[in-house]
Amino acid sequence: MAVQTAGSSGLRRILGQSDVLMAAGIMVIIGMLIIPLPAPLLDMLLTVNIATSVIIVLVSIYNEDAMKFSSFPSLLLITTLFRLALNVSTSRLILLHGEAGSVVHSFGSFVVGGNLVVGLVIFFILVIIQFVVITNGAGRVAEVAARFTLDAMPGKQMAIDADLNAGLIDETQARQRRTAISEEADFYGAMDGASKFVKGDAIAGIIIIIVNIIGGLTIGVIQQGVAPAEALHKYALLTIGDGLVSQVPALLISTATGIVVTRSAGTTDLGSQLFSQLSGQSKPLYIAGGTLAAFAMLPGLPKLPFFVVAAVAIGGGYLVKRQHDAEAFAAAQPPPEPPREAEQLGPQQVIQMMAVDPIEVEVGYGLIPIVDEQSGGGLLRRITMIRRQLALDLGLVLPTVRVRDNLQHAPNAYVVKLRGVEIARGTLQPGQFLAMDPGTAEGDVPGTETHEPAFGLPARWIMPQQKERAELLGYTVVDAESVLATHLTELVKRFAPDLLSRQDTQNLLENLRGDYPALVEDLVPSTLTVGEVQEVLQNLLSERVSIRDLVTICEALATHGRLTRDIDLLTEYARAALARQISRQHADESGTIHTITVGTRTEDEIASAIQQTERGNTIAMPPWQMQRLLGVVSTEVERVAGFGRDPIILCSSRIRLALRRLLERRLPNVTVLSFAEVTPLTAVEAVGNIEVNVGGNETIHR
Repeated sequence: MAVQTAGSSGLRRILGQSDVLMAAGIMVIIGMLIIPLPAPLLDMLLTVNIATSVIIVLVSIYNEDAMKFSSFPSLLLITTLFRLALNVSTSRLILLHGEAGSVVHSFGSFVVGGNLVVGLVIFFILVIIQFVVITNGAGRVAEVAARFTLDAMPGKQMAIDADLNAGLIDETQARQRRTAISEEADFYGAMDGASKFVKGDAIAGIIIIIVNIIGGLTIGVIQQGVAPAEALHKYALLTIGDGLVSQVPALLISTATGIVVTRSAGTTDLGSQLFSQLSGQSKPLYIAGGTLAAFAMLPGLPKLPFFVVAAVAIGGGYLVKRQHDAEAFAAAQPPPEPPREAEQLGPQQVIQMMAVDPIEVEVGYGLIPIVDEQSGGGLLRRITMIRRQLALDLGLVLPTVRVRDNLQHAPNAYVVKLRGVEIARGTLQPGQFLAMDPGTAEGDVPGTETHEPAFGLPARWIMPQQKERAELLGYTVVDAESVLATHLTELVKRFAPDLLSRQDTQNLLENLRGDYPALVEDLVPSTLTVGEVQEVLQNLLSERVSIRDLVTICEALATHGRLTRDIDLLTEYARAALARQISRQHADESGTIHTITVGTRTEDEIASAIQQTERGNTIAMPPWQMQRLLGVVSTEVERVAGFGRDPIILCSSRIRLALRRLLERRLPNVTVLSFAEVTPLTAVEAVGNIEVNVGGNETIHR
């Protein structure tokens, strides 16, 4: 075990220096073009060349997908350059010393039997096979694949966008798919150009052998005074050996090129895929065996080879047919009795069952038509619109909303769950419309009394034929899908802080890092942790403040985080930085914010009662004083709401958060702003003023 660990660590160290090894290898290849090499070293490099080509072919065969060998175009260039450098080195030795090592000599004497004509014929056959057949075919396939891949890119991008909008994939998966499409286009484009290296290598092999033969004759006859026949035999035989040593690896590399560019995506290696597809039918094997047996009966043809191969083909067909019959018999059998639950579920399945979705909607069987798109349901499309709208309004990336049926619920009921816990439920009437009276309806419309689930407003379910009349009377009329979509939207806004996980915060920061790397590096983890940033964002979302302007929020946190790590205080700094956004959010069309101000004496008394607790800054008053304050605020809020305006309380920064926490349970829809969150250019109109004497009577100034 110790030896294995040491070997693994050594391999990791070598792989860690792969860039240095690659650069050194290319420099060595370039040096081979200039510096003469001794014959023993040249033998070693020629052997390495053959081994490398064999490895490349085997890797191409065992790859399940061409993209898993995406470095092949660059590797093709390097191996071609290495092979040409070896050609130059062997040519130098042949012409200078009349020998080029044991490997070249063996290929020139043993492989072709020392026959010059046989060697030339074999060499040119290999070149023709490589150049005319494999290289041209692979180049054409690579060109067509590159063109089709580029033409298909827009459609694939649109498909990814559609899946993302439908909630079938998340942002990370969409980014991975886009990266895969881009890499695929780059790969086939590079293969289109890299296939020219193989063609050029074949041409260079022919030119090199001709030049070497002519050069050898010139040196042998003119410089050494050898007879032309002897010089031709000596130098040409070595040149042929050099050509064969080079062309065998070149043929293997070109074969690997053809395999890579013609390889389609699959789940198995090439051998398994070919065998399973060729042996998928027994009839072709039977027919092939019969044809070969017929050839064996023809006069003049050798009988033994044809009969042997025919017997193998017919036997293979029989085995394939038996396998198919066994599979068909097994498929026709009734399924076995399911094992008991304790035996059926393993630890991994139990762990998967424990996983909970961030948010899910369970519907009764009567509501399935509004979910099923084939039945005309549009709920899934509406959820996609909700995700897009929440991203624009709150800057929150809504996780995938799981919609499933549950027979345990009433037919027309639905339940919304947050991380497996029910947070709301409601009832719909498919095929009917919900009519709500906004307070201006003139008349009555027949229907079933109910309450709108999102806001609790009185409403009634009406039949489709009553829809037009209800709209004429002033009712707000929506369909069942819209009721559920509106309820889900309000729930997501309400529970947005709970939906924003630490991982979601990390994803937002990583996305921001692409455009603002210095800001993110200065903030996390130098100043604050991801968890602290998450808490600030959750505080903002709890008061419906959008975190879409994450740059401004992070700028404020990076600036003030060096002075304090108090989450409440950092939240107030972030809100002050978002003053323009908050002012615009609560201003009317004229740019005016209508507020209820808090009197100076009341602010002082609230400020003096603020205490720091585990939950943050809270107001610590006697119960009777707190009830007096809540009563006055409730009265004033109801009065302002009666004018049709959203109740907004304006106070100083020192009491804003504590006052908001005091009111959030009793008056959750009341907005509390500080003066720091209102820009100087925003007009403020005081529509009420709260002045509470906690020791006596309260006064309300209007």
